[in-house]
Amino acid sequence: MNQAKKPKKIIGILALQGDYEAHRNVLEERLGKATAFVRTPGALEGVDALILPGGESTTIGKLMARNGLDKALTARAQAGMPIYGTCAGLILLARGIEGQPDQPTLGLMDVQVARNAFGRQIESFEADVPFTAGNSAEETPVQGVFIRAPYVTQAGPDVQVLSRFRDKIVGVRQGHLLGTAFHPELTEDPRVHAYFAQMVEEQE
Repeated sequence: MNQAKKPKKIIGILALQGDYEAHRNVLEERLGKATAFVRTPGALEGVDALILPGGESTTIGKLMARNGLDKALTARAQAGMPIYGTCAGLILLARGIEGQPDQPTLGLMDVQVARNAFGRQIESFEADVPFTAGNSAEETPVQGVFIRAPYVTQAGPDVQVLSRFRDKIVGVRQGHLLGTAFHPELTEDPRVHAYFAQMVEEQE
């Protein structure tokens, strides 16, 4: 008897502001994953996971709050939905921002971050970044672009540090939540997205 084929999981990409098209290109063209842009709470209901892209974290936060997407996203995250935040997305996931206690975040990940910690936009750069994937303790360099990138200044006991660059924490995971200070979607290296896609497949 043929077993029923499992439906393909859909990875949502928050598409309010930032480099969301680049994430779709990596997931669909390089990894063959199904994606959908998310702009409303209704659209969020139709996806199995979500990527919070880079951009301007204050602007993205305000746009999410305008239609209640922030509350809907928090509820889905608390129910176990995998989320991956890059750069501004990592800032939004954090419980707090150094020196900016009044900027609201989703507060989902037990990390504190510093904004624009690697310099201004004109000082953007690309580098090979050590990254620990899966249960392996072995670090493998992945490509990443740093654009006004943050880094993690404090990480709680349940947070796994996946990546350090220049002695700064730039990649973290806490259960079903993943964050990087850099942009892998702006390179030809799909391995960080493949790691997140594997997290999505493993989530019940």
